[in-house]
Amino acid sequence: MEDVMYLMNSVWTMIAAILVIFMIGGFILLEAGSTRMKNAGHVAGKTIFTFGLASMVFWAVGYGFIFGGNANFFVGMSDFFYRGEILEGAGLATTVFFVFQLAFAGIAITIALGGFAERAKLSAYVIFTILFGVIVYPVIAHWVWGGGWLAGHGKQDFAGSTVVHLTGAMAALAATMILKPRIGKFNKDGSANNLAGHNQVYTALGVLILWVGWFGFNAGSTISVDAAFFGFVALNTTLAAGAGAVAATLISWVVLGKSDIPTILNGALAGLVAITASCAFVDVWASVVIGLIAGVLVFYSARFFEKRKVDDPIYALSVHGAAGVWGTLSTGFFATPELASVGKAGLFYGGGFEQLGVQLMGVVSCGLFAFIVSYAILFTMKKVMGGIRVSEEEELTGLDMSEHGNYGYPEHMILEESKSH
Repeated sequence: MEDVMYLMNSVWTMIAAILVIFMIGGFILLEAGSTRMKNAGHVAGKTIFTFGLASMVFWAVGYGFIFGGNANFFVGMSDFFYRGEILEGAGLATTVFFVFQLAFAGIAITIALGGFAERAKLSAYVIFTILFGVIVYPVIAHWVWGGGWLAGHGKQDFAGSTVVHLTGAMAALAATMILKPRIGKFNKDGSANNLAGHNQVYTALGVLILWVGWFGFNAGSTISVDAAFFGFVALNTTLAAGAGAVAATLISWVVLGKSDIPTILNGALAGLVAITASCAFVDVWASVVIGLIAGVLVFYSARFFEKRKVDDPIYALSVHGAAGVWGTLSTGFFATPELASVGKAGLFYGGGFEQLGVQLMGVVSCGLFAFIVSYAILFTMKKVMGGIRVSEEEELTGLDMSEHGNYGYPEHMILEESKSH
């Protein structure tokens, strides 16, 4: 029976890993659709490249820093250049666990690089991906998932509202601050122009792919088929996403007089991000509440950042940052005594403020670490490289041509150029 469970756990986790990796396809469509046509090919190509590079970095050092032996409160200190050993006594193949965790690292850097959109040099993506994969993501992942100091305090983050989403978002915030807004985004009086993405259908399809992939992200984090608990996690996941989409639709309708499509899509993603921390710790009804609040929060968060002249083309700060914070804190309210396999019950279940305090401590410490280290990396890169942003001419031409020498939509763009001449 143990052999059967070992195989079933390994197969389930491998399927989940594939779903998480396929989320990269969702991000390609989401980001390409949310940006302008002249940058579409660049968005697609750099996303594949940076995921590949992040995989190499995770193999070399990331996995060891997170899960390696001889660990301290800060990082692990072994298993570098992972050799693919199958450990005896593990509940699933450790090689499968490695691939599953690699996928999470790839998602985190993809989120972070959203803050570079439409204005960063390709070389900036390369260097930042390496450094983020060495000294940002693995450190935070070890603190929470690898037996580090936050794990010792009982921080609840089942699948990564903090570890993946908030970490990526804070790096994206650092990037938007260093790179400054895109040309034409803000007027002299501070008002914002809508640099609309070129294809909302791509964006919507990207969100759907991400939604499906999230079943691997959340339900797959059980890394076990025992008692089919992954089904409960999947149920909470999809209800939160649906609630987020509905809430975002309604709030935009009320405030703007029309239901804004990007807001609807962001609402679904915000619900998914928010439930990621708590999906295994809360009752079904709470997942709906968490998603509803996330859908409203993402709408107002996007408006907040835009008023402060923060140019965030793919809404990484709101979808992954604000919703990641709320999702992390939500377990401090809604975690039940029966489901809290990590930490303690939340405030609404007689646990007092203790777990909420741990969750808040995790948000502050991880958020600040990710932002400060990412900002320092980017600031240093800017000084050493003589700039990490493309020239004004290159930005106006589009990164497809300036960074890669070919358009993602060559026939259309060449036709437009001929018309302009």
